[in-house]
Amino acid sequence: MVNMNANVSGISNPMKGILEHRPVQLKINPDSSGMPKVGGSDGKKVDFVNVVKDYISNVDGLQQSSNMSIKDLLSGKNEDITSVVSAVAKADMSFKLLVGVRNKLIEAYKQTMNMPL
Repeated sequence: MVNMNANVSGISNPMKGILEHRPVQLKINPDSSGMPKVGGSDGKKVDFVNVVKDYISNVDGLQQSSNMSIKDLLSGKNEDITSVVSAVAKADMSFKLLVGVRNKLIEAYKQTMNMPL
């Protein structure tokens, strides 16, 4: 039996945790040779590839969690439809954000490649 008395106050913001996943504030400090050194606000070196990999794995985890909650609802293991809708919305928003970032990166790459030398 599905509980149709939805508790709206229990639904969390689907973007919470997505944008807070791994905040990175870059500082550009010249080192002893005068070349700029890019690092995080805590002084540690930031690796762009690892940040992207972490975010993609986070989005994949949200997608898998959403799929499992849908399967649990359909099989009768879970009767709370609000949690399923919340998980699906969170996965959807995170995927849309990932696609938007990818599109911006591709656009920036194309503009860079079209620059005259």
